[in-house]
Amino acid sequence: MTNLSQEQWWEKAQADSNAIILDVRTEEEVEEKAIPGSINIDIYKGQGFLDEIANLDKTKAYYIYCKSGGRSSQACHVMESLGFEETHNLLGGITEWEGPIK
Repeated sequence: MTNLSQEQWWEKAQADSNAIILDVRTEEEVEEKAIPGSINIDIYKGQGFLDEIANLDKTKAYYIYCKSGGRSSQACHVMESLGFEETHNLLGGITEWEGPIK
């Protein structure tokens, strides 16, 4: 796992043809605002989160965010323990995000 500033995180995600942007917030939070192109898997779903993560390609690079960086950091650790090769945590989360939103 790498912790990246929003500039590093966004630049790397845009330049990486293998990138998947993963939002681990609740559906209600996603409805308020989200980063374009992201997929949502709510980490609060517990086993449901693990079940959905299990369907993802472990060789892709995951750029993960949440509200402030805590849940996304936890998601990075969980994913790495499950064999995911590359996870990147957005420091400050969407709360400090100044990039594009949908």
